[in-house]
Amino acid sequence: MPSDKPDFTEHSLEGLDRFNDRRFWDAHESWETIWLVAESDVEQFLQGLIQLAAAYHHIQRGTLRGAPRLFDAALRRLAAFPAGFSGLDRASAEETARRHRQWVASLVEREEGGSLADDEFPTLALLAARETFSPPRQDW
Repeated sequence: MPSDKPDFTEHSLEGLDRFNDRRFWDAHESWETIWLVAESDVEQFLQGLIQLAAAYHHIQRGTLRGAPRLFDAALRRLAAFPAGFSGLDRASAEETARRHRQWVASLVEREEGGSLADDEFPTLALLAARETFSPPRQDW
């Protein structure tokens, strides 16, 4: 039976590409399209990615106050999933996010601003070829 859901692969890869291009709001939007209709624990995984993108969007905009909370929520949600879940290598991105969470929290505490250079933002990687990427399960 065909699904009325948006194409998981298309929106996942689009979100990945946008995240890696530091277009964090757009990545959030791509992942949100499938998060809104997800029916399994994949919903929590996607929400973690969305929150991670939102935290970095706040940093880009200079609205640092909301970033620590989003980092905390994202890292908590993503930690519940095994390494490589949904075909993503996110270990480096999560390690970077933990470091950035501490950095931005200290800036907020001191009421200072701050920014990151383009090469300081994390990236996510696929564990296999794009052509073989697919949803974690049929009942996502």
